[in-house]
Amino acid sequence: MIAVTGASGRLGGRVARRLAQVGCPQRLIVRQPDAAPDLRLAEVAVTHYDDGPASVRALEGVETLLMVSARESAERVAHHRIFVDAAASSGVRHVVYTSFYGAAADAVFTFARDHWATEQYIRASGLGFTFLRNNLYLDLLPFIAGPDGVIRGPAGDGRISAVALDDIADATSAVLLDPDVHAGATYDLTGPEELSLTEAAAQLTAVTERAVTYEEQTLEQAYASRASYGAPDWELEGWVSTYLAIAAGQTAGLSDAVERLAGHPPMSLHQLLARS
Repeated sequence: MIAVTGASGRLGGRVARRLAQVGCPQRLIVRQPDAAPDLRLAEVAVTHYDDGPASVRALEGVETLLMVSARESAERVAHHRIFVDAAASSGVRHVVYTSFYGAAADAVFTFARDHWATEQYIRASGLGFTFLRNNLYLDLLPFIAGPDGVIRGPAGDGRISAVALDDIADATSAVLLDPDVHAGATYDLTGPEELSLTEAAAQLTAVTERAVTYEEQTLEQAYASRASYGAPDWELEGWVSTYLAIAAGQTAGLSDAVERLAGHPPMSLHQLLARS
């Protein structure tokens, strides 16, 4: 039995549909029962990451678990730990965790530090594991510009190796279907190209026919321009540090992991936009 968390979301839902297509029994872990997709050979269990007893019940009989990282919050690492403890208590053998590219204790991108802390906790739990360190989502690039078509942030000339959600889902499904082969492995999942935000804006303009540009901000400008959202300090820091990580080179670099796991090359931004 494979369990898929976040089965109603963008990544978990994609993985669940792929498993259903190959006739794999699975348990869809969701927060709301009516949000679960209706899939062949799938059953539904309801829990939250911060509900240990409900998570133990939801994971009973599960051997392999896809743990899609929780939405960013000040308590995300604490909630992850509760869920990992529940997985260990319920008899799960192997956890496939969706981490972030460059996860480290001192990562510039503050949310990547959460992923590092979760990875270390899973390692210490005694569970078998595979970590999938996903670069930024290629699918989100068309939406990071403001209403005026300008992408603003302190990213400098740094580059990103953004990867499409469909490619992540293909790679993730392959790992779930043969977890022993991937036990103890950490895979960096990237797209096929390193793009600066200026280059990404030019591709967006060419394909979508909407004028998109990149405007460099100072750190002070970045915080000031986002202050009106009323976000808490930890969230604001996460948003801004995304761009700082790009400037620091921590989202650059290419990996062949998608092709090795999924059996096909990853999509470029142009390919993703052309199929939309």
